[in-house]
Amino acid sequence: MKKQIMVFLAAAILLSGCATPKEFYATGGSRSDGTVKLSYEYGGFEKPIVDPNQGAQLAASKCAVWGYTGAEAFGAAEQSCVFANGYGCQRFRVTVEYQCTGSPSR
Repeated sequence: MKKQIMVFLAAAILLSGCATPKEFYATGGSRSDGTVKLSYEYGGFEKPIVDPNQGAQLAASKCAVWGYTGAEAFGAAEQSCVFANGYGCQRFRVTVEYQCTGSPSR
């Protein structure tokens, strides 16, 4: 009985996945539209931990290069599968779009 419990606990731990910190990186944008797209990726058994402040700061810094004064996230995050096999999706990408704020300097 103890062996069955140990096997069950080990399986539960493995299937629960690992909490893994992730950071946003730039994946697109448009100076004329004043938008920046940021993404992060995670594996099928990972539980991503994301700091929204890191994304907001990165977006604001990208917008600042274009002369804007800040950035705000808008819309819902989009999740897509970037690697799948016979067992389903093994790698996901989450993308958040930010709107640059403030009048751009020329």
